[in-house]
Amino acid sequence: METLSYGSAPCCQVLNSKWKSVEKSLNSRQSRFSSMGKHGVCYSYTISACGPVGIYDMGQSFPGKRWHQRGCKSQNALEESKRLNFKMHSGSYDGYVIGEEEATDVSGIEESATKVLIPGLPAESNGESCAAPISSCFWRWKPKFNVHYEKAGCENVGSPHILFLPGFGVGSFHYEKQLKDLGRDFRVWALDFLGQGMSLPFEDPAPLSKEAIASNGNISSWGFGDETEPWATKLVYSVDLWQEQVRYFIEEVIGEPVYLVGNSLGGYVALYFAACNPHLVKGVTLLNATPFWGFLPNAVKYPGLAKIFPWAGTFPLPSSIKRLTELLWEKISDPKSIAQVLNQVYADHSTNVDNVFSRIVETTRHPAAAASFASIMFAPQGELSFSETLSRCRTNNVPICLMYGKEDPWVKPVWGFKVKRQVPEAPYYQISPAGHCPHDEVPEVINFLLRGWIRNLESQGSVSLPLLEDLDSVKHTFDRELEFPREGSKKSVMVRFFVSSFSLWDRIRSYIKSQSKFSNLAAKSQ
Repeated sequence: METLSYGSAPCCQVLNSKWKSVEKSLNSRQSRFSSMGKHGVCYSYTISACGPVGIYDMGQSFPGKRWHQRGCKSQNALEESKRLNFKMHSGSYDGYVIGEEEATDVSGIEESATKVLIPGLPAESNGESCAAPISSCFWRWKPKFNVHYEKAGCENVGSPHILFLPGFGVGSFHYEKQLKDLGRDFRVWALDFLGQGMSLPFEDPAPLSKEAIASNGNISSWGFGDETEPWATKLVYSVDLWQEQVRYFIEEVIGEPVYLVGNSLGGYVALYFAACNPHLVKGVTLLNATPFWGFLPNAVKYPGLAKIFPWAGTFPLPSSIKRLTELLWEKISDPKSIAQVLNQVYADHSTNVDNVFSRIVETTRHPAAAASFASIMFAPQGELSFSETLSRCRTNNVPICLMYGKEDPWVKPVWGFKVKRQVPEAPYYQISPAGHCPHDEVPEVINFLLRGWIRNLESQGSVSLPLLEDLDSVKHTFDRELEFPREGSKKSVMVRFFVSSFSLWDRIRSYIKSQSKFSNLAAKSQ
């Protein structure tokens, strides 16, 4: 097995290339793949990075039974090995080729079983953390709303902006590991959608009447009254509202085009936004993006069909919806139910999710949470389907990158393959073991891949895509075992890269490079 060592953070640029043995015939080689703040901001507090950064350790185990470690085995079909005794240089960062072994895939797909050493999350050194500090902020946008967001690395003037969009039921806190790490290189932001996280209204959109309060004494839940406040008459927590929120946030707070990264629902919104506002987007990364959102037909796209449904997420809630919401919410907001969902969507049960768990529970206890959940569930579909957003992004040349956890029980690998088929030029990294939230399970891998992908785009292709530093090692699809330090030990996962179709120019350039490499090696051997 070949082992490649990557430079330590913050720069994770590719440093080494695999060199084929001189004895291999060039004629047998197949063609290779070529890599291709402003107004209204109010700071409330700062999360200081004063402790060790890594997987959350809240001092107590996750509710319920203790989770067990799930291992990952690398391929081992090895035929021969040899030692290489030279040092490679790339820019100002040095790396070493430790060893090399050739591998063949018994399935018939040619793959290279290579171990790649990548940096871990930023850790504490000499009592000081090298992680980027996170600022928690609020931005006043809609009436009675303070939109919550977190940011890091704003002192990195001139660096690209990265905006993370959360999945359903979570918020910006789900990207803490990205903010602390990537904030050392980039200007990084994470947003709470309206109706989620800490972007819930601070007033009741449909308060109960005094008579209703007197009769049942229930004033704990907002939005269950019969009359809507003027500021909430058109309020619906929908994809269209969220993409509008993202647009205003980028224009008024960030002020520059961004790289969008979205997990689950956030991936759908990121793609939807990019399709509608390509001038504000430099690229989109999908982390197990949900391929659809919303059950009711869109009133603009299907006006006749939409009239059949009497309610579409507006306030006040109809009586039947109120009763249904009360029954469902009691079950959904139960900490045991939340723990079960996290247990299902995280493939590696050794991951500490205490912080994620506690933040979700905290959100469910907000008085506006239940009615907001009902509005989200009954909001109509967006005007564009997931497939239509992909088509528009491709037409507008918006770069797309796919990073999917293979063991996701909800957005299974088939959905990632569907995206890849529709956008074949998009890099597709499949990570195992990883579930629905790979950015929280294996943040080291996601951060490494994001750094490389953004640098590839920023350099207009002069910096190779992550794991594609060597054209000669790429055929149709290949595996890499990525190893990284975590909590005083080592952890590894397998990353499979699916290659796009080759152009004629790719084939010519690959052949020229292989000839040059052969000549250099032959000269050294004389």
